[in-house]
Amino acid sequence: MARAHWGCCPWLVLLCALRQQMQTQNLSAYIIPGTDAHMNEYIGQHDERRAWITGFTGSAGTAVVTMKKAAVWTDSRYWTQAERQMDCNWELHKEVGTTPIVTWLLTEIPAGGRVGFDPFLLSIDTWESYDLALQGSNRQLVSITTNLVDLVWGSERPPVPNQPIYALQEAFTGSTWQEKVSGVRSQMQKHQKVPTAVLLSALEETAWLFNLRASDIPYNPFFYSYTLLTDSSIRLFANKSRFSSETLSYLNSSCTGPMCVQIEDYSQVRDSIQAYSLGDVRIWIGTSYTMYGIYEMIPKEKLVTDTYSPVMMTKAVKNSKEQALLKASHVRDAVAVIRYLVWLEKNVPKGTVDEFSGAEIVDKFRGEEQFSSGPSFETISASGLNAALAHYSPTKELNRKLSSDEMYLLDSGGQYWDGTTDITRTVHWGTPSAFQKEAYTRVLIGNIDLSRLIFPAATSGRMVEAFARRALWDAGLNYGHGTGHGIGNFLCVHEWPVGFQSNNIAMAKGMFTSIEPGYYKDGEFGIRLEDVALVVEAKTKYPGSYLTFEVVSFVPYDRNLIDVSLLSPEHLQYLNRYYQTIREKVGPELQRRQLLEEFEWLQQHTEPLAARAPDTASWASVLVVSTLAILGWSV
Repeated sequence: MARAHWGCCPWLVLLCALRQQMQTQNLSAYIIPGTDAHMNEYIGQHDERRAWITGFTGSAGTAVVTMKKAAVWTDSRYWTQAERQMDCNWELHKEVGTTPIVTWLLTEIPAGGRVGFDPFLLSIDTWESYDLALQGSNRQLVSITTNLVDLVWGSERPPVPNQPIYALQEAFTGSTWQEKVSGVRSQMQKHQKVPTAVLLSALEETAWLFNLRASDIPYNPFFYSYTLLTDSSIRLFANKSRFSSETLSYLNSSCTGPMCVQIEDYSQVRDSIQAYSLGDVRIWIGTSYTMYGIYEMIPKEKLVTDTYSPVMMTKAVKNSKEQALLKASHVRDAVAVIRYLVWLEKNVPKGTVDEFSGAEIVDKFRGEEQFSSGPSFETISASGLNAALAHYSPTKELNRKLSSDEMYLLDSGGQYWDGTTDITRTVHWGTPSAFQKEAYTRVLIGNIDLSRLIFPAATSGRMVEAFARRALWDAGLNYGHGTGHGIGNFLCVHEWPVGFQSNNIAMAKGMFTSIEPGYYKDGEFGIRLEDVALVVEAKTKYPGSYLTFEVVSFVPYDRNLIDVSLLSPEHLQYLNRYYQTIREKVGPELQRRQLLEEFEWLQQHTEPLAARAPDTASWASVLVVSTLAILGWSV
């Protein structure tokens, strides 16, 4: 349904058409989430239903339409954006969660009313929240598998992507798909409830299991799919026409044995699951990524549930080859970021660089790196007061000039065939204030304190997260976002279930996580320092099972913003060893590629830091000098 020539309130036409569809289903209200059928962080244009019907393009928010009203609920990040983008037919509610939505519904729809939803767009937990809140209200939650927004959207709806689904070269995989399938089946056999099948709903699960990739989802190399892996068969639900004959042969799709992948149509997953459930079976699912549309087809007595599927749990721990691949991608990524920082130092003083053009340049430099497959998320390029917005991204129309008088925050990453990267650096090319230097240094101390921490194996990330905040807390400062997240091998840049939040799993050797403390002064500036780190065994004085982190991001911090008087001898020792590692890892790559200007910049920015010397020599300065001598660096 085209929108042209509809006057000042074009969305009224869409709402009228949607309400007609609601009437055919005898609905009083219809819920329109902002997600897709696989809980993807980023969604394709084909699935942007809430954005299309409301005009609001923020990444978080839920719309609800009744026969008389239409409303959107979103969090504080998007209030201004929603007010600008939605027209007079929509009202904005500055709340999140199912409770305020249900409270509104109970006042807006009559007793006996039916609340419709697409079961493929509500997670199990979200459905349970709505269902529980509506119980006893004489209102009914109704699952409707045909999406009503899609019916209104009609031929204007973007098509489902149809680019080829391809197999990764063996050089870029940690294990063959056959080894991975065997490993999952082994976990099935050892499980207390002995499930006969594992159902995979998250796109990254299927992509990882079969070492397959595509480009259906922005920033993520996935394709629309499900997998039903049983003890004797493998069913992959996807568009078969997108597989080349070579890829079908790679999957052994021409046979029917336990190591043959049968390709079934994506749209048949619900019917196939229902048919399989008729037998003497037990289906193992991860509830965090399974939508109600699948869940409602499986009899509860035949379900085996965990928060995360065995694939999600296995994928979180990288084997030695995957670790090496991910580390290699971070070396090349550091080259791209260093090239950008050198370019900024030359061009920002000219007054010709803005946030958007800067983001384009760093994306361009990454695209020139070997094995590059685009950015891993929308680049956060934020100058001055815009950097105080933790997840701000510029547009071609709305951006700010970069200035030598302001802080600049760059949070960016790349997708490479061997790994996914994510790094944040904050810089200042002029004279930062004393407070800016103090805040930056306290953020840096938090990064170092967590990165060098030794902790017992199987410790939850949330138990150690405060180490990244302690230096800020000491001064009465803090930040409002999480401290870190998992990261994949040419998969998700924000890979669950690794991280430092309460719903993340315990840390284990072989996991990768970001470490990213920050500080944000509203209306003035923002600071974030983010590195990716590998969880490794720690060497301790006495025997025991302890872990620590090995940082694999290799870009130096901004010396101009470091107040060395706040750093302890231990911090200086750690920082100088890190800088020596950067020289050893990235320096040869810059020289090999004849990037001599960048190599000289790297040498300058990784010079050993020394404690600020007082008028008379102190034990601390002597210790720092001794430390540098031990490292073999001249002072």
